[in-house]
Amino acid sequence: MKKLASIIGARPQFVKAAVFNMAVDHSADFEEVVIHTGQHFDENMSQLFFDQLGMRIPKYNLNIHSLAHEEMTEIMHQQIADILRTEQPDMVVVFGDTDSTLAGSRAAHACRIPLCHIEAGLRSFNMAMREEHNRMETDKLSDILCCPTEVAVQNLSKEGISPEHIFLTGDIMKDAAVHYKPLTKPPAVDIPEPFILCTLHRAENTDRPEVLRQLLHALEEISRHHAVILPLHPRTRQALYAQNYPFAQSSIHFIEPVGYLEMQYLLHHCQLVMTDSGGLQKEAYFAHKHCLTLREETEWTELVSRGYNHLVGHQVNDIVTTTLKMISIPADFMDDLYGDGHSAQHILEAIKGW
Repeated sequence: MKKLASIIGARPQFVKAAVFNMAVDHSADFEEVVIHTGQHFDENMSQLFFDQLGMRIPKYNLNIHSLAHEEMTEIMHQQIADILRTEQPDMVVVFGDTDSTLAGSRAAHACRIPLCHIEAGLRSFNMAMREEHNRMETDKLSDILCCPTEVAVQNLSKEGISPEHIFLTGDIMKDAAVHYKPLTKPPAVDIPEPFILCTLHRAENTDRPEVLRQLLHALEEISRHHAVILPLHPRTRQALYAQNYPFAQSSIHFIEPVGYLEMQYLLHHCQLVMTDSGGLQKEAYFAHKHCLTLREETEWTELVSRGYNHLVGHQVNDIVTTTLKMISIPADFMDDLYGDGHSAQHILEAIKGW
């Protein structure tokens, strides 16, 4: 039996790891040790997800968070490397593009342990994004690159990565969407219906005051016509407090962060999704909802080219106009862009073959 060490740290990784855990548990070929960096650490950003998803409790929780990027990544790297030297896994598994992903990748490389990257090959082609650097370095360090889409495969091929390292496995987030759909539940707050679901958390939006003001201005304009539900990420809350945002006068329905099952409920019951999240763009597609992406680019280019996702950037008029237009257009989701819902099994097959 081969030992896998899975590195997690942020909410989207908890979801991916949960379905990966289940696949490992149904395999006679693998055992798994989970290492949680602590990057997302509060009750709604971490523990609630573990409880809801029934995922494996991490053997290690490093409790590393709230530091600058380079410092946090380096501390994670060193502590993960120490654990890997103790555990001696046959392979390290990392998910996505966070600082935890990069730290785990560097630690595996330092310890000369083979590395599997789940969600390999994604590119926004925006080098101002920290996540772009994280995913590119991780891909260069990886032995097994598990791609969610053909576009991701093509990106890696263009970068000169050998085909023997590249595997088209489908998207593990689709596994989660299929598995957890029967378990969705409404948040424990009053939700006006109908409503638009919005999330806002990326640093390039929250840490640029003028951009954040424009986005909130657009949301306030939209909320005059349609209810807007916005689960408030801690980073966004802090940035708005720093701007003395008038929460008491706002027509936006701000709510506390919700668990995965509640977020899936909101996705399936909303009229439209507005987000700067990478994962939620796909989850909107899985829920057959149009998505407006509050960024200048996206890693999920196939959603844009097929008309499911609409890049609206940061300009107030563009956001408002596109929202009011798209909310009345029926959703017609006929494509199957992200695999068969068994990506975790395909990933394990790739690891076993390696």
